[in-house]
Amino acid sequence: MNKFIFVSGGVCSSLGKGVAASALGALLEGRGLNVRMVKCDPYINIDAGTMNPYQHGEVYVTDDGAETDLDLGNYARFTNSPLSAANSITTGQIYHSVLEKERQGRYLGRCVQVIPHITDEIKRRILAALDVDADIVIVEIGGTVGDIESIPFLEAARQFIHEYGRGNALSVHLTLIPEVGEGELKTKPTQHSVKAMQEMGIQPDILICRAPNMLDDSMRLKIAMFTNVEKNAVFTSYNVDTTIYAIPLIFFEQQMDQVVLKKLGVESRHSDLQPWREMIAKFEARKSLVRIGIVGKYIELHDAYKSVYEALFHAGVEAGVEIELVKVDSSLLEADGAADATLNGISPSAAHVNVEKVDGVLVPGGFGQRGINGMVNAANWARRNKIPYFGICLGMQIMVIEWARNVLNLLDADSSEFNQDTKYPVVSLLEEQIDVKNYGGTMRLGASETVTREESNLFKAYQETHIWERHRHRYEFSNKYRETMLESGLLLTGFTSDNGLVECVEWPDHPWGLGVQFHPEFKSKPTAAAPLFRDFVMAARNCKH
Repeated sequence: MNKFIFVSGGVCSSLGKGVAASALGALLEGRGLNVRMVKCDPYINIDAGTMNPYQHGEVYVTDDGAETDLDLGNYARFTNSPLSAANSITTGQIYHSVLEKERQGRYLGRCVQVIPHITDEIKRRILAALDVDADIVIVEIGGTVGDIESIPFLEAARQFIHEYGRGNALSVHLTLIPEVGEGELKTKPTQHSVKAMQEMGIQPDILICRAPNMLDDSMRLKIAMFTNVEKNAVFTSYNVDTTIYAIPLIFFEQQMDQVVLKKLGVESRHSDLQPWREMIAKFEARKSLVRIGIVGKYIELHDAYKSVYEALFHAGVEAGVEIELVKVDSSLLEADGAADATLNGISPSAAHVNVEKVDGVLVPGGFGQRGINGMVNAANWARRNKIPYFGICLGMQIMVIEWARNVLNLLDADSSEFNQDTKYPVVSLLEEQIDVKNYGGTMRLGASETVTREESNLFKAYQETHIWERHRHRYEFSNKYRETMLESGLLLTGFTSDNGLVECVEWPDHPWGLGVQFHPEFKSKPTAAAPLFRDFVMAARNCKH
């Protein structure tokens, strides 16, 4: 069975194509089908690795080390689709590959053109995501219909639908139904969006209408009449006041999966969405509130730490608590006493609203010097006051710097990333990174093995001595200071399989103070919270009580 679903969007961006495609994938998996997810990004970058978080949000890393768009994080959270470099396609990759072939003479002297050479390469890469177990491939096309950058991908989708036939390849189009005046919904933007798709040679088979509330039958009939889409294939993705993880169940109630299966000629089969129902039941049963202070440098943009925030939500559901994110710009904590005041809720910093005392502190990953001393001050506050602390990547390095400065009294201790002249480079560049000149795809990337020390909080979380998590960094705990740190009491509880690098540090005599060099947020799911996030949130809940 080789079936394809192409998910496109119209009217405007950020309507939720990624979530809609992921929710559809979850529904089809609930029907016992093996789903594969693919993202086509129109930007000319080779990958998302060198993009500014303010512009593009987080970089989602796969097991094989691909630096991808954050939508792959949605795929991972909603579905069981295996994700790798093959599941992320960019315009940059397509043109790079075609031009390499042209230089090699692979086109036999022909004029290289968008059609067929670019579109053929797009189709080849989509097919590369197939494997022997795949039943259905869901391909999300980034951008909106009408964008000049998206045209080759839409043309490739048109060719797919034509070549495979409508019973094997479908077009799902997501559009906006805006609200004008006092609750009046307007269908004209959707009509124009579908018209633009038709001008591309694609007739949508299914419409998902992003609207403030559920569309009634008369509205769906009107949309169907003007778009040549059957009424029963017009669905609503309405605003939810609970969680985006309710969307698979919302689509199920509208029978979206049944319509898709019928159009693809797949026999109807029993649906099992019990894990999603149980997760929603846990969500609705949450009782208490836990405040987690996120001390970082990109807190203005929610998507910059997307997977971290989602993993905290998953952990909160499992721990039976509501998570309140207290976002603190680390640069505002650099003055003396600023961290103590802000995190204790005594007085607000210049750009931060007054809040009650946080119950836990999390310092996520990041690059560059801005705000580093504020993170060190936050870690120091959490250690002294025995507040649960979780450091991820940079957040672990902050723990090491803070310990060196305030316990070992190495006042100049720093990372060589931030201060190349420091006398005590307790965090330093990986040896294999020393001569690296190109920054794209050259960090320590992807999944690798960590060996845990028994009796540690790291081991207690995973209940395994050998774990696999994903990395994305250039700097590491310096082995030059390993013995000094151990002798001073810092707990080193995770190592690479060859014992060559420290992967986890923990504070002694502390309820829960732990930092890891890897990124556990990438493997967290709403139905199965990441172990370290779960234990961190539970520690924050228990200390609060």
